[in-house]
Amino acid sequence: MSEKQRTVTLLVVAEICAMGLWFVSAAILNDLQAIGAINTLMGAWLSSAVPAGFVVGALLVAVSGIADRIDPRVVFAFSAWLGGGFNLLMLVFPSDSAVTVVLRFFTGFTLAGVYPVGMKIMVGWGTHDRGWLVGLLVGGLTLGSSSPHLLAWLGGAQWQHTVMAASFFAAVSGVLVMGTSLGPAHATAARFNPMAIKEAWTNVSIRRAFGGYLGHMWELYAMWSWLGVAAAVSYQLHMTSDDALQLAKLTAFIAIGAGALACPFAGKVADTIGKAKLTIIMLICSGSFAVLSAIAFGGPVIWVFITFVLWGVFIIPDSAQFSALVADLAPPESAGSLLTLQTALGFLLTIATVQLTPVVAQLISWPGVFAIMALGPALGILSMWPLMKEHRATIR
Repeated sequence: MSEKQRTVTLLVVAEICAMGLWFVSAAILNDLQAIGAINTLMGAWLSSAVPAGFVVGALLVAVSGIADRIDPRVVFAFSAWLGGGFNLLMLVFPSDSAVTVVLRFFTGFTLAGVYPVGMKIMVGWGTHDRGWLVGLLVGGLTLGSSSPHLLAWLGGAQWQHTVMAASFFAAVSGVLVMGTSLGPAHATAARFNPMAIKEAWTNVSIRRAFGGYLGHMWELYAMWSWLGVAAAVSYQLHMTSDDALQLAKLTAFIAIGAGALACPFAGKVADTIGKAKLTIIMLICSGSFAVLSAIAFGGPVIWVFITFVLWGVFIIPDSAQFSALVADLAPPESAGSLLTLQTALGFLLTIATVQLTPVVAQLISWPGVFAIMALGPALGILSMWPLMKEHRATIR
């Protein structure tokens, strides 16, 4: 195995292990509600606190240039270990306390030193195969995001086991990343430039790529955060509550994890047909399955399960390509700042969508929420469509 292959393998596994911290609260929400330890509103606060922390952390990493001044592997490892510690403290405080929300915020804050920094390490090994490598890392992020649901399924109603296991794997992640190497294309990234805000608005092509990304993010984290809860509601119409809760955990794991398999191949396809075209295809598919999930909801369990899984397959593969598009379209001196701004805006949006999703579900039902989620891909398609005609966005 070459040094590159070893590093890529270790980095992807490290990403899987660390990113399990993100959806711990979503994975155990049904169990906490079943024992009356938490209500739906507090569950929303716990889930939306993570992206809030991530936004603050990502901006701090960009402004400080910490991943340039310190070995990015050390930043990644320390962030994973610290995040695991914050996560473990959830066992100390009541689940419905403000302290637990703060702990979830700081967990998200530390993950800003995992995903973006891991991306920096990965692209240092890429030249002609950068799309494939970025797709692999996003696949790792996706599989890691699904892992708490598997841990919750294996742990049954013992939600504490899920919390402890996620922290353990985060610790393992830090050890793994220290075994990686920096690639020949590793370079210092530019710090965040506030003038990038102007560039993001005045450059029509970049503005369209931002619009597509925001449409994608409108749907993605709301679906990932609440799929298990929605599935349980649907399944309970046809089976006992305990069986429905267990199957819902497994459904969330498979649906989110299935998208991980598609991410690397989406990167290769994007390099062939164009990044804008690939994102449009994925947006069409994910939006369609959001609508189909609304139609299937409450019906036979097998059909609900299938639509959720297929939705999960198509909802994530375009994610990395929006960033790649901005990198293609941006002036070299502004690329880093524009990518940071794009990520910050996307996760700021998810704070609102994750928080409002259960509230809207109580008002208009889960099928209505799924239909609203489909509006994001629809608007994203409208924004991205003209980019298919631009040579820079489709041929790299």
